[in-house]
Amino acid sequence: MAISIFERWGLNPREQRMATAAVFVFAGVLVLAIPVGLSMLVSSRTQQNEELKEALNSVNQARGKIRERQDRKASIASRYAKKTPALGGFIEQAAATSKVQIGDSVDRPDVNHGKQYVERHTVVHLKNSGLGPVVKFLETLEKSEYPISVTRLNIRKRSGDPDSYGPIEVGVSAYDRNAPATPATPAAPASAAPPTK
Repeated sequence: MAISIFERWGLNPREQRMATAAVFVFAGVLVLAIPVGLSMLVSSRTQQNEELKEALNSVNQARGKIRERQDRKASIASRYAKKTPALGGFIEQAAATSKVQIGDSVDRPDVNHGKQYVERHTVVHLKNSGLGPVVKFLETLEKSEYPISVTRLNIRKRSGDPDSYGPIEVGVSAYDRNAPATPATPAAPASAAPPTK
């Protein structure tokens, strides 16, 4: 049938052979180009899908990190929700439960840390004691439900006794969060009529 088309066009035998070869080459290129083009399309889509999967994985991992940050922020906020009681009385109570004796305590002036936090500091001198009760005392302070930290610790070993230390100087800081100032909004009078157009 192809020959009859070529004969209708008036091609001589040499031109017919060249036209037939050109048709076969075109058909071969077409047969090869379609799968190659489709495979390139599939590979580009696969690459796009992999990039989307990576983006989704990073978002899902970030959700976990964000949740951890929110939990940490909530735990900090709950810890600062209660104001720490007077440090002198609190430290004496912790010392009584740990069976250590307080010689004296000195309150230092408050220190502001930014606009939201205030540090109250007290230095306590403990009388001679063994290391076990002192460690229990420090642990009681650190594990309290209030934002308290031991900021100074100076221990001197006494000669003669194997487990005798003193005097022991302990600096304890409590951190209080100031309530954020809320802007006062003027209240609209209740009897005011809505504006008319």
